[in-house]
Amino acid sequence: MDKKEYGVFGLGKFGSTVAVTLSKAGYEVIAVDSSEERVDAVADQVASTYVADVTDPNVLENMGISNLDYVIVAISRNMEASVMTTLLAKEKGVPTVIAKAENGIHKRILEKVGADMIVFPERDMGSRLAKGLMGGGFTDLVELSSEFSLVEVPIRKDWIGKSLRQLDIRNKYGLNIIGVKWGDNLEVNLDPDDSLKADTILVMVGRNNDLRRLGIRV
Repeated sequence: MDKKEYGVFGLGKFGSTVAVTLSKAGYEVIAVDSSEERVDAVADQVASTYVADVTDPNVLENMGISNLDYVIVAISRNMEASVMTTLLAKEKGVPTVIAKAENGIHKRILEKVGADMIVFPERDMGSRLAKGLMGGGFTDLVELSSEFSLVEVPIRKDWIGKSLRQLDIRNKYGLNIIGVKWGDNLEVNLDPDDSLKADTILVMVGRNNDLRRLGIRV
């Protein structure tokens, strides 16, 4: 399985944190902003950087956006740029576009132009902290939108020794396993036939309703 490639457009506090965190986890990250200062701040921590206007279709084409697996549109205060970038990313064939929204109107527009997931970082981080304090059967949780979350959960006892192919979690639960962790080690190039160990942490993403079917509080 090939390693996923991410594009992060907009390098404010939220975008730069996403870009650097993904890069440290071993993913290929392209980071883009119209500000040279912001680009320089992450240049030595990610695979590729561009100082560019991402609302220009030619710019996106030249940086190979159609080859990316995920695009995170971390522009929110400039609603026109946010919407245009989201629309262009989907038109270029990016499978998953996650966009940051400033308010409810912005969210509805992003939904209409094809954003797959929409986040309100400040609200979502507050919710994440509260749920972490309450507990609930997960190691870590990130709300990607009101409907989707990314979670790290300890492997269930009845899954130990089985492979991802045998578990068939995508078809049974509608969830995607995007990585596994052992201690501080994260593996994203998964062999679907490898047996899962007792100390495995599964990194999965999906709809909150599907996660709840596994007993995960989201």
